[in-house]
This record gives sequence, structure tokens and C-alpha cells, in this order.
Amino acid sequence: MILKGKVAIVTGGGRGIGRAIALRFAAEGAALALTARSEPELRSVAEEIEQAGGRAAAIPADVAQEADCQKIVHGARKAFGPIDILVNNAAVYGPVQPAEKISAREWDEVLTVNLRAPFLLSRLVLPEMYERNSGAILNITSVAAKAAFQLNSPYSASKAGLLGLTRTLAAEAAQKGVRVNALSPGPVPETKMSRELGRGLSEYFQVDGEKLFEGMLKGILQGRPQTAAEIANAALFLVSDQSSAITGQTLNVDGGMAFY
Repeated sequence: MILKGKVAIVTGGGRGIGRAIALRFAAEGAALALTARSEPELRSVAEEIEQAGGRAAAIPADVAQEADCQKIVHGARKAFGPIDILVNNAAVYGPVQPAEKISAREWDEVLTVNLRAPFLLSRLVLPEMYERNSGAILNITSVAAKAAFQLNSPYSASKAGLLGLTRTLAAEAAQKGVRVNALSPGPVPETKMSRELGRGLSEYFQVDGEKLFEGMLKGILQGRPQTAAEIANAALFLVSDQSSAITGQTLNVDGGMAFY
């Protein structure tokens, strides 16, 4: 088990990609501190991990609140001890609208969850990682940070900003034993965000959602979407010692959509 003895925080751990990452990490021996706004979903994932013989703690919290970010880190330490891994996965998509129809409040809400929260959580765990001269931070971004899509200006900007934060933290942490990387998924239709986005695009363009999705798949080399399990496998690689020489990088797990 390549994460045996490690303690990992996974935000947005109650469903979708976060849940898949949590289950994959637990199967490899990590103790999981799971956080999200929905306590029932968190409890369900934590119970699933424990029933499989793993260790997990559910910490209901809103990463948009600075005090809750402190609650998450404190709760993880109280449950399992020093933190080895932070996965910044929690995100919101925001309005499916052109930029001129998006309010400043809507913009701020997306940036707060998708960019400010990863910064707040990273700054809380980095000092202890520096003391031990070890640790890994993984930021979940999106192909939207690299490609030109309509109707997602706050989401795209937040994820592009997260790439910049990833590189800066990696530069600051590299010689202190800490690695910071990003993972950029393509479409993962089993997630709630993907389904809501599909409905939003279908309503905006007044087209059949299935046909819209099929057209999007034509822009992927593999011609298919990705699964949460595929994202989780890549995440495991990036936080484990198997990627010990990799930092400041973004791994595209998108079937061939982006090439930088």
C-alpha cells in the first residue's frame, strides 16, 4: 500500500471525483479527513471506507469560510495527526451565462471556493510539512483552464488561477521537501457538476443535451469522457512517492483535449 501511514485531507469528498479519490487513497492505506458541505454524503463515504477496513473522519465544512478551513485542518490533525497530503478538489461551476450577465457577487462566489480556499488550506498545512521536510498538495483544476469554452468565465478564471498558484507554491516548497502539482480532468459525466453543466448548456443553446455532449466528445482524441476512477488513479500517482521527481506540473487526464 503506497500511502500506508499517510494522512490526507480531501475537500469535496462527499461525491464525484472527491469520493473516488478518497476511496482510492484509503485502499492504499491513507487515513482520510473528508470535508464538504453535505454531512450525509460525507458520512456515507466515511462509512464505506471504514467498512472496507480503512480510517476516515467526516468534517462538514464550507471551504468558502476561512474559519471552516481552520476547522478542517484542526479536525484532521485531531483525528489522525500531522497532515501529509492535501487534495484541493471542492469546486463550484457558477452561472452558465456570458460574462456580461454575470454579477460581481456570482464571480466572487466561484473564485472564493475554487481559488481562495485552496490558498487558505495550503497556507495552513505548509508550515508543518516544511517542519517534516515532506508533504504533497494536489490541486484539481480543469480543461476549462486551458481551452476556450463559452459561458464559464468565473470557473475558467478560477481554475487558471489555481494553475498559477500551483506553480508558485511548488517553487516555494520544492527545496523544503514538499511537492505541489495539479491534475486537469476532462469531462466526467458521472459528477453532479457535469450533469448540471449539461443542463445549463442545453437550456442556454436550446439544443438536445445528448447531441451537445456527442459533439463535445468529437474534440477528444479518445472520443470518450473520463471516469472519476481514472482521475483518482492519476491523483494517487501524483501524491505518492512514485512521482517523487514531479512538482509544479499539471497532469492532463482528459483523453487528449489539451496539450500543455
